[in-house]
Amino acid sequence: MESVERFLNAASNWVWGPPMLLLLMGTHLFLTVRLRFIQCYIPRAVKLSLQRTSEGEGDISHFGALMTALAATIGTGNIVGVATAVASGGPGAVLWMWLTGVFGIATKYGEAVLAVKYRTVNSSGEMAGGPMYVLQRGLKWPWLGTIFALLTAVAAFGIGNMVQANSISVLLRDSLSVPQWVSGGVLMFLTGLVILGGIRSIARVCAVLVPFMAIAYVSGCLVLLALGWSTLPATIGLIVKSALTGQAAAGGFLGAGVLTAMRYGIARGLFSNESGLGSAPIVAAAAQTTTPVRQALVSSTGTFWDTVVVCLITGLVLVNSGVWVQGSTSGAFLTKAAFDTLPVIGPAVLVVGLLTFVFSTILGWSYYGEKAVEYLFGRSVIRPYRCLWTISVMVGSVLTLPLVWSLADIANALMAIPNLVSLLALSGVIVAETRQHLWEAPNSRENDA
Repeated sequence: MESVERFLNAASNWVWGPPMLLLLMGTHLFLTVRLRFIQCYIPRAVKLSLQRTSEGEGDISHFGALMTALAATIGTGNIVGVATAVASGGPGAVLWMWLTGVFGIATKYGEAVLAVKYRTVNSSGEMAGGPMYVLQRGLKWPWLGTIFALLTAVAAFGIGNMVQANSISVLLRDSLSVPQWVSGGVLMFLTGLVILGGIRSIARVCAVLVPFMAIAYVSGCLVLLALGWSTLPATIGLIVKSALTGQAAAGGFLGAGVLTAMRYGIARGLFSNESGLGSAPIVAAAAQTTTPVRQALVSSTGTFWDTVVVCLITGLVLVNSGVWVQGSTSGAFLTKAAFDTLPVIGPAVLVVGLLTFVFSTILGWSYYGEKAVEYLFGRSVIRPYRCLWTISVMVGSVLTLPLVWSLADIANALMAIPNLVSLLALSGVIVAETRQHLWEAPNSRENDA
């Protein structure tokens, strides 16, 4: 097992090398410029996302689609993933992760525009969309759509299933002495209870769970930061300096080079917000919306909340706690140590946050994987896939964390490549839709929002 972990870790380092970092951040920057810094529309998009009215064709409201996407993105990447980035890349990784979120808003917007524009209706009358359909119907490259769908079906078990289950089972084992198989069994039962009802059942649960878990977690983190307010300015300075120089300013920790900080910050940023990965547009395609731009604005807020807000707050808590100077490379250890600095409240925030984050992510990603296998094999395999998904929750609960993280990192990179290709090749379509429904439509509902 150790030799397998070493091999996977080496493979992860290779796929997340400079070419992938340049492709990912290059796409973020390219779309940001072409879309005239679409991030400026975030306040309007947030207001629009809070409206629960049903309109246009689709299976679920745009609020339900956003909550399902947020359920999938707000997971262990926001807690353990941030800690892993800090442990491996130093405090500077927090800034690179945050920048990935800021510029990733443009990519998440572009993904949703294409997903809604090229979506179709399946044999059951439900919406089906995502990068595989964009590649097939937009670029006329069905072979690349098949590759993306295959990678998504496999990757879902890593980023959206086993990594999530593993993180919470280890935390409960270390914090409350709960056997990993027990927490895995309970999580497996609850997962099966929801996903068997399909996207409408998932969206209903996420619409209630996601706002609660996000508000509770962020509030807890803000309390921790308020208690450590005296060191907060120095912490922010340390993060910025470490990101630009690769040297930590205090604590005796030499840190890593700038490239290492970028590698872990950007990789964990993608793992968390999934901008460029191609997953979120799958559920965006199911939304009831009158135009692709309308839903794209709503979808873009997912990256804002996930990385620009939640990941940043987590990173500040972790670095401000000072526990990272202990030199541990374990994200789980760093997370627990940071939240333990405030007795009772800190551990409670961490446990409740991870429990809800993990469960919601498993639900959201089950839909992504389901749509991928539907594209590949038709609707007849959906129920067997749901059963396999539920069982995998238990499997992930008892696997070792390094193995699961490495698998997830590799799958993410391979998934992102065909999706980024479609975004770059069809960027003109994204711009044309935006011009028609946003820039040159001053009286449109998008602008009224």
